[in-house]
Amino acid sequence: MFLPTYPDSPTSPPAHTHAPAAPASVQRTLPQVSIGTGAVATVLVGGVVLTALLAAVAVTAISVAVAAVVLRSLLREHHRR
Repeated sequence: MFLPTYPDSPTSPPAHTHAPAAPASVQRTLPQVSIGTGAVATVLVGGVVLTALLAAVAVTAISVAVAAVVLRSLLREHHRR
C-alpha cells in the first residue's frame, strides 16, 4: 500500500551539447550605505547621555561608600565610649 514504485529502466539526465561563447564577467559591487547627519547626531547625543549617566552612577556610588565608612567610624567611636 505504501511501497514506492520505481521506473522500469533508469534514465540519465540530458547532456548539454552547447558551450557558452564567452564567459560572463561577474561584477560585484559593495552595498551603498548612506548615513544621514541626523543619525550621526543621534548616536553622538546618545553617547554623551550614556556617558553622563555612567559618571553620575559612579559619583553616587563613591559618595555612598564614603558616607558608609564615616558612619561606621562614628558608630564605632560611639560604642567604645
